[in-house]
Amino acid sequence: MDLIHIRAVSPPDLTDEVVRLLSDDPCVLNLIVRHDAARRPDGDAVACDVLTGAADDVLHRLRAARLDQRGSLVIEPVDMAFSGAATEKGRRVLGPLNGAPVWEQVEARIRSGGRYPPSFHLYLVIAGLIGSVGIVTNSQILIVAAMVVGPEYGAIVSVALGVDRGRRDMVRGGLTALGAGFLLTIVVTFLFALLIRGFGLESEAFDRGLRPVSNLINTPNFFSVAVATLAGVIGIVSLTEARTSALLGVFISVTTIPAAADIAVSAAYTSWSDVRGSAVQLVVNVVVLIVVGTVALKAQRAIWRRVRIRHAAASGRPPGSGGPGRPGPVG
Repeated sequence: MDLIHIRAVSPPDLTDEVVRLLSDDPCVLNLIVRHDAARRPDGDAVACDVLTGAADDVLHRLRAARLDQRGSLVIEPVDMAFSGAATEKGRRVLGPLNGAPVWEQVEARIRSGGRYPPSFHLYLVIAGLIGSVGIVTNSQILIVAAMVVGPEYGAIVSVALGVDRGRRDMVRGGLTALGAGFLLTIVVTFLFALLIRGFGLESEAFDRGLRPVSNLINTPNFFSVAVATLAGVIGIVSLTEARTSALLGVFISVTTIPAAADIAVSAAYTSWSDVRGSAVQLVVNVVVLIVVGTVALKAQRAIWRRVRIRHAAASGRPPGSGGPGRPGPVG
């Protein structure tokens, strides 16, 4: 995606400054201003397209002018655009910043996964139930299905962003949602597993003690940490680049929901050593994902900040001079 679309409502006394900020930037295209055309809030309608590599600078300047507080500011992705020479000129100005993420969008994407309506807990419980069926039937396919259904990664990344930004409310909210959600999942799945055991519905192999799926889950080791670490890195990168296919791969790489389901199933079948192993697996995955997510966010910000500084020096623009070469904030 090369462009983002910005829609804004500007108070009349602020419009000239907003238009000047946008028109002076070679990475801003298709600037449209309609005076007294907006309602709720009332004001002038301003719209433009911005090359993604320059979007953080543009948004920072608009917010520094308090446009988001005195009017409104909306960001939309552009799926397809034909801009010709104007776009190419902006790309040349941006240079290595062409691939820079739009941190406002990245954080908005993470915050959207950090909301915890009742459906969050419902998805967790259903994922746990699917996982329990996969365990008692030795079905790896059902374990993967449970991983895909589970929404816990959104909460985990939200906690990582909260740590990165020093937002205690985000950290507290995410950890509370994870704790309450996994506890509810384990309790409901435990009752379901008792029902399975009571009616003898488990597979014959599972009943005889052949439990390869459960044993894989409740045996944390070096590879558990390695996979969680790699998944944490890819998860943050896929969020910054909006690669949903890579993010789906993260969902089916981490052993969180399967571990919660195995805690419940193992408890129902009084396999206490397996309960302990699955509990360790769950804690290890959640902690590693949070730590790696925080480090990956900080690292990406630092990398792009360094790219901006180098590009500013190479283009002859001193830091803070404005324009796409200005280092500016990267989050």
